[in-house]
Amino acid sequence: MLQRLTIRHFTLIDELDIELGRGLNIITGETGAGKSIIVDALLLLFGERGSAEYVRKGASKAVIEGSFVITGNKFIRPLLQEHDIEHDGEELILRREISEKGTSRSFINDSPVPVGVMREVGAQLVDFHGQHEHQSLLRSEAHVNFIDNFEGVSGRLEKYHELFERLRKQLHERSNLASREQSLREQAEFRRFQLEEINHLNPQRDEEESLEQELALRENAEQLYDLTYRLATLLYDAEDSVRDRLATAKNILDELAQIDKDFAEYRSECQSALAIVGEIAKFSQSYRDTIEFQPERLEEIRYRLQQLSRLRKKYGGKEELFAKWEELRNDAELAENFEAAKERLSAEIEETRANLAKAAQMLSEQRKKIAAKIEKTIITTLQTLGMPHIRFAVNFSREIAVESGSDELFVVIDSERVVAYPNGAEKVEFLIAANPGEELKPMARIASGGEISRVMLSLKAALAESERLPMMVFDEIDTGISGRIAQKVGKTMKELSKHPQIIAITHQPQIAAFADTHIMVEKRQTATSTRISAVVLNEEERVYEVARLLSGEEITNAALESAKELVKAE
Repeated sequence: MLQRLTIRHFTLIDELDIELGRGLNIITGETGAGKSIIVDALLLLFGERGSAEYVRKGASKAVIEGSFVITGNKFIRPLLQEHDIEHDGEELILRREISEKGTSRSFINDSPVPVGVMREVGAQLVDFHGQHEHQSLLRSEAHVNFIDNFEGVSGRLEKYHELFERLRKQLHERSNLASREQSLREQAEFRRFQLEEINHLNPQRDEEESLEQELALRENAEQLYDLTYRLATLLYDAEDSVRDRLATAKNILDELAQIDKDFAEYRSECQSALAIVGEIAKFSQSYRDTIEFQPERLEEIRYRLQQLSRLRKKYGGKEELFAKWEELRNDAELAENFEAAKERLSAEIEETRANLAKAAQMLSEQRKKIAAKIEKTIITTLQTLGMPHIRFAVNFSREIAVESGSDELFVVIDSERVVAYPNGAEKVEFLIAANPGEELKPMARIASGGEISRVMLSLKAALAESERLPMMVFDEIDTGISGRIAQKVGKTMKELSKHPQIIAITHQPQIAAFADTHIMVEKRQTATSTRISAVVLNEEERVYEVARLLSGEEITNAALESAKELVKAE
């Protein structure tokens, strides 16, 4: 649940600090007072796109922070662990900052996170119902998403989607294989020439570097021979060589050390110098012996490097050359085995298609179990919301695939080729009949605004029972309903809030009267500024606010008495 919401420098809000409670949290206020700004702030906190327009004029940034109690939320902790977010205890703090330049930063427990992670976490903390989702009930293609929100569906849906993507990839691969076969046949002679050319030269990956090093040595063979000869002579072979001089110096140090032990250390150093000179001279002599004067090898290296350079430049570089060589070899092998490759891929496709059909049936079975429960819950709830004759059904249908080829995304179920969609092999649609004698029809054709609001509330009631979400936000759930029905809606929301915490914006006094926590939003304007404030009302203030909702600006005694009765009745 959300226990505290802090908003600073956000549009018309200078600073708000709201404490929310368990159960039903109602937000009321005059039209235009800024109630929806609070919902906008919540949406931003949970990862909606931000912009500089949200920053209050004169401020450097807008900040929205929410403190959540996540006790019992089994979805959040694995998610935090997956993204290496430190968490200790039962409190989770989310913060979003929008700068005056429009850039944003997101934090969870003071650790910076990408906004996508904020969105993932938010999806496990809250369920928003606003006008956009309200309209989704009128789009049949969105109905399956309501079913899939229930526990028990996601695992089967993931398995289905994995197989669906595998089939799509395999079909695409087979299509590409056919195109490549045609292309390779058209270019067979040229590609064969390219492969033979590279095969004939048979380049090795580090060959050029090795040859260039050898070339440098062979081009300087005479100089190397001369220098190593001079070095060996100077150090060891000449009369009065460095070695002879060091040997004389060492003998002198021996005599000195016998007189003064301080020279002993330098005697050993001189001995080391003699050894080093000997090693250098020995290496110079052996190196000189390995030097070969082979003009034909020199020309051979130069010619080989020219060939390698020409081939490398022809294909755009060394890595490109080896990539092309690999491609040509693979294509040559493929050209000889096209039929076998196509047969192998076709067998894999049919296996995946069969597994996808099984996954589609298992997904459909689980959806139908959920749908049966939803139908009962929605009908029961709608009857309590003033629709005694309501009939509601979840309709499942399949689309037969036209036999125009083998590369379509279809599965075979009950001996029929059925179109496979990314989310299943069926269409799901909500049907409703509000009055006796009416046939079940799509919601978009017959449902009024008030009926849609009640159906949505019923769906949320069914969803709450699955314990998927600890918090729900309703932005004007009372659209299109009368005062009598509003009281039943309020009662249903009150009952629903025993499962998740609910935050609801309403204009209906009959709904507001059921609040466990009642927050009133006010907008104060002066000649130079506009500010929005929000306060949690006490019992007396609650009655007064419900009375205002009943009678408007002029609050009569009768309105106050009616408000007391409403608040007392809840």
